[in-house]
Amino acid sequence: MSYLCLENVVKTFNKTEVVKKMNLVIKQGELVSFLGPSGCGKTTTLNMIAGFLDVDGGKIVVDGKPVHLLPPNKREMGMVFQNYALFPHMTVFENVAYGLKLRKVSKDEIKSRVAEALEMVRLTGYEKRFPKELSGGQQQRVSLARALVIKPKVLLLDEPLSNLDAKLRQEMREEIVDIQKKVGITTIFVTHDQEEALAISDRIAVMYEGRIEQLDTPVEIYNHPHTDFVSRFIGEVNQVQGKVVKPLSEKESLVSFYGYEQIVTRHLAENGVIDFYIRPEKIHISLEPNNGIKVKVDRKMFLGAKTRYILQNKENKHIIADIPNTVLNPDHVQEGKDVSIQWNPEDLLATKK
Repeated sequence: MSYLCLENVVKTFNKTEVVKKMNLVIKQGELVSFLGPSGCGKTTTLNMIAGFLDVDGGKIVVDGKPVHLLPPNKREMGMVFQNYALFPHMTVFENVAYGLKLRKVSKDEIKSRVAEALEMVRLTGYEKRFPKELSGGQQQRVSLARALVIKPKVLLLDEPLSNLDAKLRQEMREEIVDIQKKVGITTIFVTHDQEEALAISDRIAVMYEGRIEQLDTPVEIYNHPHTDFVSRFIGEVNQVQGKVVKPLSEKESLVSFYGYEQIVTRHLAENGVIDFYIRPEKIHISLEPNNGIKVKVDRKMFLGAKTRYILQNKENKHIIADIPNTVLNPDHVQEGKDVSIQWNPEDLLATKK
């Protein structure tokens, strides 16, 4: 059931549309990530939902009620900022209680709700500390508790983990998901980190130039990108060019990849040239140079459980292959060696322009 809806939402800065008639439906209790490069409109969209920016067209609806004309404090939303935005002169208790005091909640209820929120983020006992006495992760927990204590209808997180180191980022994102699922709150999480979005989201809205390129589950986004941009932006891909030898049926065509012919499940015009994408982990290396597309090992990088091979084909284009070391011993593949590569046709990503 739809809970948060954006209907033809537009935002313009200096006569330039930075958000272009965006339509989005989020279900109650769902965690949706806005993912995209800098300048794609994800934070602008979040700020319109929060009420920090006015919409220039369209409307925003929460639980069946339009909110786009309401001020931020009337929208029943909790916001967690990238820089935490804690008051440095206030204690942890005072920071978390701030929103409740503005809402004229009684002192006894403030005390119990702050205690509940701090227990939720594992900061019981830190009530009297000031932000400067906390680590970055602890400050982020305080910010999360402050957003949740008002019991908002929607939780908005604007790149909340970008100031943390890699290990702490991973710990915090797991905590955020645990809390979000426990509370059951509808959540939008803005990030530019692909791994982060894939790990935490029920669905991902991949954004580019003010539009949603694809809204889907992490698995579908990764395995079945709808556009060239999503293919290139999510994860790593090799772009490989295929020449259509001939169509075989309405669903199959014979395609030549650098001289290696393969049947792909797509009807293509004869003699046409089409770009496909293949992920590095989907490529197989054979030590026999005539067992697929002939390539030369340009470089290899040992990455622990796998080795990355930088391969060069006859057109001097590089193809990257990530091979588990349990599948192929890197000691058997020397730089400069001629090998061949193959892939399963179902692993080719053929997208719409």
